[in-house]
Amino acid sequence: MAESQDSAVGGVGIQLVDEDESPINSSINTTPLVDIMLVLLIIFLITIPVAIGTVDVTLPEERNVVVQVRKENINLAVTTDGSIYWDTTQLSETQLANRLVVEARKVPQPEVHIRGDLLTEYWHVGRVVELAQRTGIQKIGFITKAPPKGLVEK
Repeated sequence: MAESQDSAVGGVGIQLVDEDESPINSSINTTPLVDIMLVLLIIFLITIPVAIGTVDVTLPEERNVVVQVRKENINLAVTTDGSIYWDTTQLSETQLANRLVVEARKVPQPEVHIRGDLLTEYWHVGRVVELAQRTGIQKIGFITKAPPKGLVEK
């Protein structure tokens, strides 16, 4: 009866084999290697067009010029709600277009200075720029505040 218990318990268990008797496993698990190679391939496919696909252009240098206040310059302001002001007078887009057409015919042509509120959405200012370009204005500038002296990068 003792033999039947031993065979029932130990018959299916793990058998230990001496190292001398086991064959050498010379195969390498290549799954991690393939995973790393695929990740590297994806990284190269994403970064190479960015590095190589640029067009050689000469970028402009940053420069801030103090505004020369002239009586003939046109000062436009765009508020956060998109309202357009010519000096202190609020105008619609059609009124602005009509005034700019008259100003564009003058010789020398006046400059248009646009002041956009900090919280104004860009497309409101973009409408004014587009309108000025369509009416024939050649010089359009943006008026900004100078950064604090400690924050200027050189």
